[in-house]
Amino acid sequence: MYNVFIDGSAGTTGLKIVERLSNRKDINLIKLSEELRKDEKARKEALNSADVAFLCLPDQAAIEAVSLVENPKVKIIDTSTAHRVNELWQYGFAEINDFEKKIAKSNRIANPGCHASGFIALVNPLINAGVLNREVALTCFSITGYTGGGKKMIAEYEGEDKPVLYDAPRQYALGQKHKHLPEMQKYCSLDISPIFCPIVADYDRGMEVTVPIFAKDIKCDMDGIKEIYNKTYQGKVVSLASENKEAGFLSANSMRGKDSMQIHVEGNEDRILLVSRFDNLGKGASGAAIQNMNILLGEDQTKGLIL
Repeated sequence: MYNVFIDGSAGTTGLKIVERLSNRKDINLIKLSEELRKDEKARKEALNSADVAFLCLPDQAAIEAVSLVENPKVKIIDTSTAHRVNELWQYGFAEINDFEKKIAKSNRIANPGCHASGFIALVNPLINAGVLNREVALTCFSITGYTGGGKKMIAEYEGEDKPVLYDAPRQYALGQKHKHLPEMQKYCSLDISPIFCPIVADYDRGMEVTVPIFAKDIKCDMDGIKEIYNKTYQGKVVSLASENKEAGFLSANSMRGKDSMQIHVEGNEDRILLVSRFDNLGKGASGAAIQNMNILLGEDQTKGLIL
């Protein structure tokens, strides 16, 4: 039986982790009452008594929570942005760069960002295979359901007084300063950050990340790209789609409720579209966190996941 504490269990990601782990017979969830949920002494005791602690907190609060941990045996999975490019933390995308083995040996895991997961899954294997140059200038656009924005955004989209502008997709991070950009660049070994255009739309869950590439910028054709993805993703969580079954469309909510990620290679001999689809609360957040916990505990990494 593993003792698990979720610091920030009232947030969107935390609630989903609680929901999943509550059905696990091998997990004992350490719970604090509503009155003690923000009490530092109670949180410190819970953090230090856990085998695994999830931090589902804003960045600064996550940093402060780490400082409360004195027990060297506690394994921490931080779902915030705070430690994703910190060299002392292991980045938690298990499918790339032999990271699964590194996660298993670490006790400080930085859970990836949702948009970043989709981008890295597409670009990292191509850089590693040498068919994309590290100095390439890439563009990425990514559409997500509104649950990715947390409780405040969920309330805005689901409230009775929802503004009419929310009825249509809305692009944001217009100043090109999105918090996921550092990890997108770092874990793809890119010389420059991509132009990144995230969009939130009026549906609850699901994400579709697209990286368009001119054929002249890549040293193989579409079949070569598919071969690289097939070699890279041989597990059950991330996989190359065998075909497009949506009559020429790719819906952003096709993976809703799942913890897996599906990759598509579309386009033609001149212009190629690399697309990843997944649930922003699944492989984009809570599902990835549970996958990382399984690896840390030596369990099958898909245990408790919905694939």
